[in-house]
Formats: sequence, C-alpha cells, structure tokens
Amino acid sequence: MVKRVFVIHCWGGSPQEHWYEWLAGELEKEGFKTYVPRMPDTEHPRIEAWVPFLEKLVGTLDKETFFVGHSIGCATILRYLENVKEKVGGVVLVAGFFEITWPNPPSEEDIKLMTPWLKPYNLAFLKKQNIIGIFSDNDPWIPVMNAELFKQKLNAKVIVEHKQGHYSAGMKSLRTALDSVLELAK
Repeated sequence: MVKRVFVIHCWGGSPQEHWYEWLAGELEKEGFKTYVPRMPDTEHPRIEAWVPFLEKLVGTLDKETFFVGHSIGCATILRYLENVKEKVGGVVLVAGFFEITWPNPPSEEDIKLMTPWLKPYNLAFLKKQNIIGIFSDNDPWIPVMNAELFKQKLNAKVIVEHKQGHYSAGMKSLRTALDSVLELAK
C-alpha cells in the first residue's frame, strides 16, 4: 500500500508558498503520494469549511496516511482527527497551538474566525496518534509554551528550534518536517 501525506497550509497561505512544495517533492522521492491542497477561502479559515474539505480529500484513513500541518493547518488536522478512531501513520505539526498571541491587535473578524479553533479538543483519540510538534523559540504567533502543552495534552514528541519564526517568511525548505515524517513512517 502506498503511503499518503497531506500537507495543510497556514491561514492566508497557498500550496506554492513556504516549504510545502519542497516537502512534497522530497517525500515523493521517498515513495509517498503527496497532496498539498489549496484550502477553501484561505483568508477566512473556518472550521466548518476546512475540516470537511480535508475529510473529503482524505477519504479512507489507515496506518499509511500521514499529515503535516502548518499553523492553522495543524488545527485543521487535529479537528479532523479528534473524533476519528482509526490510528494514522503519523502527524507532524509545525507551529501548532493550543494558545496563540497576536503580534498586532486583531480585528473583530480575526477573533471571530479564531475562537472556534481554540476550543478544547477531544483529546481521547488524539492522544492515540503518533504526533511530532515542531516549534520555534521566537514565533510571534505561537508561544513556545505550546511545546510543553503538546507533550502534556497530546503525548507528542516535540522539537524546539532556534529563531525559525513562524516557519514562513521566505522559508523554502524545512528539513525537520521531512525528517519527522520519515521517522514516523519507519
């Protein structure tokens, strides 16, 4: 059976930005079938649009299914998996969160969009998944304390990197994400 990887981009992102295409290309070299979809209405990420979109795209889950998320893409994956009983191959979450900070005062619309994503998860099923969280010690949006929360709440392995920001602005590759997927796929 072919291993599948779904790479879910950030709020306002696209499949062509940041390190997403690079990661997909590297994983394809390793024999994975990769999907880097353009999420719906990316400037206004709503749970009721993003989670069903991912569910439909993925179809049948199994141990050969892997996920990589970035920022709100992480929350999308967790919201999708929180009620799923099947164990997947693994999940890599880059700049994932339980809590966020706003570097600038948020608009009312941003707060309204973000509030549902920050509600507590159904952790019972999520704790059964193999999760690796990747964090930066200087992310303006995602406080590094999320690394400890990922350990505690998700039983995740966490990696904290130095001065990687939000893993976006000009970042064209992310070796840590690649290595993490390959580790989970062993």
